[in-house]
Amino acid sequence: MNVAKWLLLAILAWPVVELAAFVAVASAIGFAPAVLLQLAISFVGVMILRYGGGMHIARARVAMTSGSFTTVQSDGAGFFTLIGGILLLIPGFITDAIGAILVIHPLRRLLGDMVGGRGRRREDVIDLERGEWRRVPEEQLADRRNKGAQH
Repeated sequence: MNVAKWLLLAILAWPVVELAAFVAVASAIGFAPAVLLQLAISFVGVMILRYGGGMHIARARVAMTSGSFTTVQSDGAGFFTLIGGILLLIPGFITDAIGAILVIHPLRRLLGDMVGGRGRRREDVIDLERGEWRRVPEEQLADRRNKGAQH
């Protein structure tokens, strides 16, 4: 069988697998709690897409319109946040599990490095170790910006 047939079979079988997972969870915790859990997880997916993924959606949209995928490739972890949020939004415990794995920061970062190219450096980004930088309060930044605009 070629890849297209396997892909079609997987797409057609996915709802059956999700339904079996829902039945298993519902038999373990009850039907109403399983439905409420699905609704809660979908709400979490909406919140991730709304707050965590908004900036990444805008970057992906710009990359798609300009025909350049370098933005998406350089922001691989953000791409996985988007995919994780979408998977959490889709009803089904298996897609929820995959989405939750993609939203967990250490794994998302690892997958982003794999997609973005491990060891690839951008010239416009300076990587600093934790002891090499310090947080500056916003008020001081605003003062510096105002002084720079006056000169």
